[in-house]
Amino acid sequence: MAREPREGGRRRERESERDSDDGIIDKLVTINRVAKVVKGGRRFAFAALVVVGDQKGRVGYGAGKAREVPEAIRKATERAKRAMIRVPMKEGRTLHHDVTGRFGAGSVVLRSASAGTGIIAGGPLRAVFESLGMGDVVAKSLGSRNPHNMVKATFAALTACASPRSVANRRGKKVSDLLGPRRDVGPVTQDAEAPANA
Repeated sequence: MAREPREGGRRRERESERDSDDGIIDKLVTINRVAKVVKGGRRFAFAALVVVGDQKGRVGYGAGKAREVPEAIRKATERAKRAMIRVPMKEGRTLHHDVTGRFGAGSVVLRSASAGTGIIAGGPLRAVFESLGMGDVVAKSLGSRNPHNMVKATFAALTACASPRSVANRRGKKVSDLLGPRRDVGPVTQDAEAPANA
């Protein structure tokens, strides 16, 4: 007797995007079918991981579990909206500085990028940056490939990000004291390269 193929496999990673009325978009990162063994057999449920953001510097994530997929997504979305954080962005497009985040066995490295670079990141990380509204960033995931660990490590890194203004306020200094004077470096000429005592 031939066995029926299992519906959906162990874990389905998908990325769907929905736009709500309040300008917050939600992205489904992954959905996982889980089974609970009871007296009469196995009882199936679905666990969803959702990332939400307003594409203007606020982002959040949430996980939900229910007997049906739409209900699991709804629970995850509600939890994500309640746990949104604000991330400072340089020129509204990238990070102010490079940062590393860790959660469990997962580790991510986020690097600021020049204009036009785009989002260079894998699945779950890309969903976070697109929801955040970040246009240029380079991200690398190290260690665990579990979507939950990757998203949580990314949020650990984003919460560690600080703008020059917040650092200056914390230290009681001016922003110019931290960054130093601006100097416009022009093209290097041959005279500048020649040694002084030549």
